[in-house]
Amino acid sequence: MNSRERVIEAINHRQPDRVPLDLGSTINSSIVVEGYERLKQHFGIQTPITITNRMMRTVEVDEEILRALEIDFRGIICGAPFKGLAKDLGERQYRDQWGCDRIHPEGSYYYDLVNFPLSGNITISDITKYPWPDPGDPGWIHGMRERLDWIRENSDCAAVLGLPPPFVHISQYLRGFEDWYLDVVLNTAVLEALFDAVLEVNLQTAKNILGHIGKEVDIIICSDDLGAQLGLQISPDHYSKLIKPRHEKYFRLIHEMSPAKLLFHSCGSVADIIPDLIDMGVDILNPVQVSAAKMDPLELKKKYQGKMVFWGAMNTQQILPNGSVADVKKMVEERIEQMADGGGYVMCAVHNIQPDVPLENILAMYQHAREYVPSFA
Repeated sequence: MNSRERVIEAINHRQPDRVPLDLGSTINSSIVVEGYERLKQHFGIQTPITITNRMMRTVEVDEEILRALEIDFRGIICGAPFKGLAKDLGERQYRDQWGCDRIHPEGSYYYDLVNFPLSGNITISDITKYPWPDPGDPGWIHGMRERLDWIRENSDCAAVLGLPPPFVHISQYLRGFEDWYLDVVLNTAVLEALFDAVLEVNLQTAKNILGHIGKEVDIIICSDDLGAQLGLQISPDHYSKLIKPRHEKYFRLIHEMSPAKLLFHSCGSVADIIPDLIDMGVDILNPVQVSAAKMDPLELKKKYQGKMVFWGAMNTQQILPNGSVADVKKMVEERIEQMADGGGYVMCAVHNIQPDVPLENILAMYQHAREYVPSFA
């Protein structure tokens, strides 16, 4: 099988020749700059680093590395508007397209939020008057067609298209986390108005992107973090009332405009709403944070085999950074045995590979996944 054939089999719950491997096809399955520098040095790569997400400091992985590791996916990353609120604010500071300011503190790997432009005592009128990004700005789709054409002409890999996140964590950045959580219970009218304003921008943006190349890709990803370490960020009842109907609207648009499989990213424990995600048309779940409550990979596979594809599950919190090469190889074998029988599994790290992950563990994960022969083969 070539890479695209392998992926198509796996995401349709059929047995491929080996488990598909991902690195960098999405902004949530890449590697942070410092870790990537070691990977570049190992492979003798001299090309400059391209950042795919400034906040998380993730990178576009060089094609030579992707081929050496036999990665089966290539990503098409969503752009950002050329005009609007975004701008640099000085060294290690910037404002994003939503008007949120971030700084990169000394000694940190990431950019931190330092202002929430719609925090405090606001009204629905304040939300209506806010200078929202323009969904029609050509920056959103800049370079997407060229990237897709390059993937099809120069690789046999599956193409993954990134869309803007629907509304949850953008609304948290705008409102501020404390106000956002209080609004869930005390001020739902304002919160729902904020949800709808963000969702409308991203619905129209997604519609433009999907009209541009949506029919020609294999997988479409969107992200909204709903989970925490021990459970959902909010109660299942609040999720069903406030978030699910809006997610359903976004997911429906994707399926109406593209035959691609829908990949949804949420960190944390989301086991309680996997049936809701399936009901809304989510085909694939990433990152499968196995260290979170109720996210046991074997139990998830038993419960949802044939209904949900799982993408990730390689423990980034403990084993990848702290384990030995032997520990990593053991984890590879466990995940394949637990999740890959009958297809339905894509292997990569739980979220982006962090700077504290040793180079030898990264290499061992991908090499052993290619070589290991499972008991069900």
